[in-house]
Formats: sequence, structure tokens, C-alpha cells
Amino acid sequence: MRKIHPDAKAALAGLLRDDMTIMSGGFGISGIPSLLIEAIRESGVKGLTVISNNAGIDDAGLGLLLHTRQIRKMISSYVGENATFAKQYLAGELEIEFNPQGTLAERIRAGGAGIPAFFTKTGYGTAVAEGKETREFDGEHYVMERGLFADLAIVHAYKGDHEGNLVYRKTARNFNPVMATAAKVTVAQVEHLVRPGEIDPDHIHTPGIFVKRLLLCPPDFQKRIEQRTVRKREAAAAAGGDI
Repeated sequence: MRKIHPDAKAALAGLLRDDMTIMSGGFGISGIPSLLIEAIRESGVKGLTVISNNAGIDDAGLGLLLHTRQIRKMISSYVGENATFAKQYLAGELEIEFNPQGTLAERIRAGGAGIPAFFTKTGYGTAVAEGKETREFDGEHYVMERGLFADLAIVHAYKGDHEGNLVYRKTARNFNPVMATAAKVTVAQVEHLVRPGEIDPDHIHTPGIFVKRLLLCPPDFQKRIEQRTVRKREAAAAAGGDI
């Protein structure tokens, strides 16, 4: 019970400061720790370096922190859905360190495993490799990438227990699990909180040893859909109408 906090503000108490590095889980706006992001916005901390696959959208996810100009630098892979991000970057107001998506995931995994650097073929001979060490192994060229480790990781899980063991669903498993291992402190928001022993050990994605604080999402918590795509039903299409 000592890990459980009543809300996002309480879960982040004493952890936030200017110029810190934060990992923020999720993929697009799927599996993002939205309550924790909102609490960071309300705290007013600034000069943040944020490690995330993407930058959210203009009115959700990390887009909220970009709107208030609390982010100084993004270490990301895909940022194409955020007009605020593009405007700030092109104006020279935001630093960006682009990564191939697989390289970003491996940099985070390496940081969590205590691996300071690794070599990969991805990006060799491109702008990604500029300023980085390169080597040849068995006739193939590789670029060295550094592992990533943050002051704080914020993640979203479908289910968690009082000890901090976490289970993610589907797309939320892309970055949340590796980020939970790669920070000094990990704080998780969970949709469903159960007692220890209620999660099958074989189903746990993040062991509780990595998670220091938890909060339960409120009953009215809503998960945004980034792009809703629908198609006409065959019967409606045949009749010339929409359903």
C-alpha cells in the first residue's frame, strides 16, 4: 500500500525539478500516462528533456507540455502529428534528437540494463550517424549509440497490484515496459488495481521492483483515440448510405 498515491500530483511530489530528464511511455497517444503529464504541466517545471517515441498531439499527451513551453529538448522517433512541435522546432525554440524507432527502443532497453553503449547498422552513412563513433565488424559498418537513462519515467499500465507489478495491453507495450526499467524513479498510472497475487506471475510485464509509486485512474478516466478510422458497412454502401 505504501506505493499507492491518491492522485498524480501526490504521486509526483518531490520528484520534479527544472532541467530534469523524463521518459514518457506510450505510442502515439495509446498507452500514454496522461494524468501524470497533466500533473507535470500543473507543476510548472521547465527546461525538461523528454524521451518519448512521439510528441503527442496539439491538445493531448506531451503536446500539453509543448504548448506551455516546458520542454527544452525531445529525444524522439516520430513527431509528425504535432503542429506545435513543428512550429517550435523550425523556429529554433526546441531541440530535437531524432532516432530510428528501433534504435530508440534499444537505447532505452540498454539504459535499463546498465549498458552504456552499443553498435547498430541502422543509420550508418546517414545524418543519424553524424558526430558518432563508427566501426567495422566482419566487413559491415556500424554506428555507436548511447544507452538512455532518465531521472523519472512515467508509464501507463492496464493493470497493477499494490506491489507495483504491471500489465500492459497491446500498443502500450511498445515503450512503457522498457522505460519502466530505465530511470531513477518510475511512477505508473494504472486502470485497474488488484491485490498482490491476483496477477499471474507469467503475465507480469514490469516487476514491481522497478516501480516506486502508483496511482489508480479515476472511474471517469478516458483514453483518447488519435485517429478514428471507420468504413462503410456493405449493406449501407449498397444502399448508398452511411451507418
